[in-house]
Amino acid sequence: MSDDTGKTRLVTILGPTASGKSDMAVQLARRFDGEIVNADSLQVYRGLDIGTAKPPEEVRRQVPHHLIDLVEPDESFSAAVFQAAACQAIDDITRRGKRVFVVGGTGLYIKALVQGLVDSPSGAGEVRQELEEMACRLGKEEMLRRLAQVDPETAARLHPNDQVRIIRALESHRLTGRPISADRSAHGFGESRYHVLKLGILVEREELYRRIDLRVERMLGEGLVEEVQSLLSRGFTPDLKALRSIGYKEICAFLAGDCDLAEATRLIKRDTRHYAKRQLTWFKRDNEINWVDYPGSFATICNHVMEFYA
Repeated sequence: MSDDTGKTRLVTILGPTASGKSDMAVQLARRFDGEIVNADSLQVYRGLDIGTAKPPEEVRRQVPHHLIDLVEPDESFSAAVFQAAACQAIDDITRRGKRVFVVGGTGLYIKALVQGLVDSPSGAGEVRQELEEMACRLGKEEMLRRLAQVDPETAARLHPNDQVRIIRALESHRLTGRPISADRSAHGFGESRYHVLKLGILVEREELYRRIDLRVERMLGEGLVEEVQSLLSRGFTPDLKALRSIGYKEICAFLAGDCDLAEATRLIKRDTRHYAKRQLTWFKRDNEINWVDYPGSFATICNHVMEFYA
C-alpha cells in the first residue's frame, strides 16, 4: 500500500506499557486485513514470554506477528538490527497486499524505522574497551558525570544505569571531538521512507498505574518466577541485558535470596510505573502522534485508519 509519492503506508501504535497497544493493533489488523510488526525491544528474545507480555500463540495464529522470538537472551540486538529486520518484514507484508501495523513501546526502535539512525563511530575497539574498564573502576554515576561535562544534552536524557548509551556517547565524543547530540541534531533522523499514521494511546495516570499493578500480578500468577528459573537453568546469567530488564532483574534478585517475593513484586510495579513515565516523555515530544482513547473511541480510530488508507 503506497501513496502518490511511492512511499509505503503504515500505521504505528504507540503508548506506555499496559496502555492496550497490543490489543488495539490486533483489532485493527483484523478489521483492515493487516499484519503486525513488533517494536518492543524485549519481545525479540526467545524465552522471555510472560515478563514481556507477548501476545498469546492463539492470537499470533489468527493475526500474523513479525519480529517476535528472533534471538536468544544472550545474543545482541540493537535498533540498527531492528530497523533492517522491520524494513524487510514490511516489504514482505506489503508485497502480499496486506496492511502494516507497527506496535510497541520502544520509541527509539520506531524512530529508527521511520526516520533512520544517527551515524556514529564503530563500536568495539580500544576506546570502548578502555571506557568499559573505566566504568568498572569508577562506577555508573561517575561515567554519567563525565558525559555531562562533554555532552550535557545527552547526559540529561540518560539514567546512570544506562551504561551502554553512556559509554557509546563518551566513545563518540572521544573519536570525533564533538558530542553525539550534535550529530543527532545535524542528522535530523532524515526524511521518512514511509508514509506513517501515528496513533498513541493516552490513559489517565491513575488508571494506567492500576493496569500496571494488575499486569504484574497477572504475570506472577501466570508463572513469571518459573519462567526466570527456566532461563537461569539453561545457563543464561542475570547480568545479560535481557535479564536486567524490568521484571526479570527483580525475580533474579528474589531467586538469589536478595529479597522476598513481596519486595520483588513491589519493585517491579514501581519500576514499571517509572518506565511508563519515561515512555510518555519520549512520545510527547513527537507532535505527529494522534492521541486516542482506547477502547472507548475505537470507532473513531477505525475512521482515522480508513481515511489514511483511502
